[in-house]
Amino acid sequence: MVNFYLFIYIATFVLIVALYLRRQRNRHAADSARLQQAIEGGLLEPPSLHPVVNPTRCMGSGACIKACPEQALGIVNGKAMLINPAHCIGHGACAAACPVESISLVFGTEKRGIDIPNVTPQFETNVPGIFIAGELGGMGLVRKAAEQGRQAINTLRKKAAAGADYDVVIVGCGPAGLSAGLSAIEHKLRYKLLEQEDSLGGAVYHYPRHKVTMTAPVDLALIGKVKFGEVQKEKLLAFWVDVVQRTGLQISFRERMESIDRQDGRFVVRTNRGNYSTSTVLLAMGRRGTPRKLEVPGEESHKVVYRLIDPEQYRGQAVLVVGGGDSALEAAIALSEQPGTDVTLSYRSAAFSRVKPKNRSALERLEQAGRLRVLLNSQVLSIAERHVEIDHDGAPQRLRNDAVIVCAGGLLPTPLLQQIGIKFETKYGVS
Repeated sequence: MVNFYLFIYIATFVLIVALYLRRQRNRHAADSARLQQAIEGGLLEPPSLHPVVNPTRCMGSGACIKACPEQALGIVNGKAMLINPAHCIGHGACAAACPVESISLVFGTEKRGIDIPNVTPQFETNVPGIFIAGELGGMGLVRKAAEQGRQAINTLRKKAAAGADYDVVIVGCGPAGLSAGLSAIEHKLRYKLLEQEDSLGGAVYHYPRHKVTMTAPVDLALIGKVKFGEVQKEKLLAFWVDVVQRTGLQISFRERMESIDRQDGRFVVRTNRGNYSTSTVLLAMGRRGTPRKLEVPGEESHKVVYRLIDPEQYRGQAVLVVGGGDSALEAAIALSEQPGTDVTLSYRSAAFSRVKPKNRSALERLEQAGRLRVLLNSQVLSIAERHVEIDHDGAPQRLRNDAVIVCAGGLLPTPLLQQIGIKFETKYGVS
């Protein structure tokens, strides 16, 4: 009888081990395939803050993978590693979840450095009176960006002085800028909050639908502690809109900072709408920068935009999408799904090189089905009210057109800030 029970025990143990090993083999195969797809697509460079795993300490528990809302991590050869670098947004939950502290969060890689401005622990740059908080300073986490905005205001309010129009001009309306604006109200500061786009939320606004954006509580002036836990993009943006309405936070949308000058002991912030003298400046804009433009006649038309918000609004129209990255492909794909929409994707190069395989496959499938057309080796020449002129393989074409969506990336603010005198450090895979 004892031998029987021993046999059952051993058999159960062997079965559990076998199932575990099978599961690990399947996970390894799946994650290895995803890594290979990233390699083939040239998507190995994370955009900002990202995890680096120490393989000598990693025990392959998978806790970091479960914590990552972007599915950017996987298990390969029994160790965790970044298998979808382009998906990583610097969420940071993976490092907190690791039971053996084998994950470090770093900026840049050995091949591609990232310029990070030098700031003090109080978020002041080497230019006295100019502060940086949030994504521009390398902190993409919503909770920490908001906390930096609040702390920066708490420091710079002591520098407020008479003789200027404002105590602080805040540039950028993402989590850091919104939090800073609330703190400015709390401290009764004269503030000006600028946002170059027509929506609040900063980089969060541009996340894909239903992306998880926040996993920890955050303290906001006038509001108190906000306990969201894991929350999707849409809910977080709705929360911000409600906060703005409840607190009366004033935001100047579609106003882009163009320069900052020093005059008579104070700063003059020049924008596309006016000039503002201020005691201090808080730069809370993101790293997406100003949208890169085509610089062609007619681009100032109201029908030209630089991101796709709602594909349905273009139903039944002739739409030109310009660009060769994932954002351009995803815009063209989404538009082609709208009934009666005539979609053309224009890209200056001969092939799409750094795009996700699933986007490339979807684009090819839709092109073969006649749902959209792709013009490689093409360049927009001019934009008119009812048509666009395009050079395609050296031959001019005129296309009927109702709307143009330019997805050509952004111009980082680094040169502008260097002109102001702000110093940067290029980081290659270090924290």
